[in-house]
Amino acid sequence: MTTTASKWTAVLRIGTGLLFLWAFLDKMFGFGYTTGSANAWINGGSPTKGFLSRVDVGPFADTLRGWAGGWLADWLLMLGLFGIGVAVTLGIGLRISAIAGTVMMLMMWVAEWPPDRFTEAGQPSMSTNPIIDYHIIYAIVLIVAAVTYAGNTWGFGRKWADLGFVRGNHWLT
Repeated sequence: MTTTASKWTAVLRIGTGLLFLWAFLDKMFGFGYTTGSANAWINGGSPTKGFLSRVDVGPFADTLRGWAGGWLADWLLMLGLFGIGVAVTLGIGLRISAIAGTVMMLMMWVAEWPPDRFTEAGQPSMSTNPIIDYHIIYAIVLIVAAVTYAGNTWGFGRKWADLGFVRGNHWLT
C-alpha cells in the first residue's frame, strides 16, 4: 500500500522532472518563455549564452562568461536537462539523476553567487534570494527523491531496479 507521504513525494518528483523537461523544451524550440524562437537551439541559438553571458559578479564570473555559447557547455546543459527530466519524471535512475542534477544546480548557483553582491553597473546579481537560492532547493528535491525511492510510487522505479544491468550496478537505481 502506498502511503500519503510517498504519494506526495512522487508528486514532487514528477513536478521536478517536468521542470527540467520544460527547460529543455523551451531552450530547444524557443517557446518564448525564457527563450525566444530566434534563440532556440534548433534555430542555431545557444542555450547557455543568455544566462552565462550575464554573470557579472563572483569569483567565477570570467570563467563562466567564457563558457557562454560554447558547444560543450550547450551540449552538456541540454543533455543534462533532458536526461534528468526524463529520468526523474519516470522515476528511474534517481541516484545518478540526483548527482547530475545537484552538480548542475550547484554550477548554476555559483553563477548567481554571491547573492548579496552587485554588478559593476550597480545592479544586483541574478540571485533572487539572499538566504537560499532556488537552485539549492531543486538539488535538495532531487536528493530527497533518490533517497526515498520516490520512483517506486507512480513511476517505473521498481521495474527499473529489476533490470539485470541495474541490479548489477546499484548506483543506477
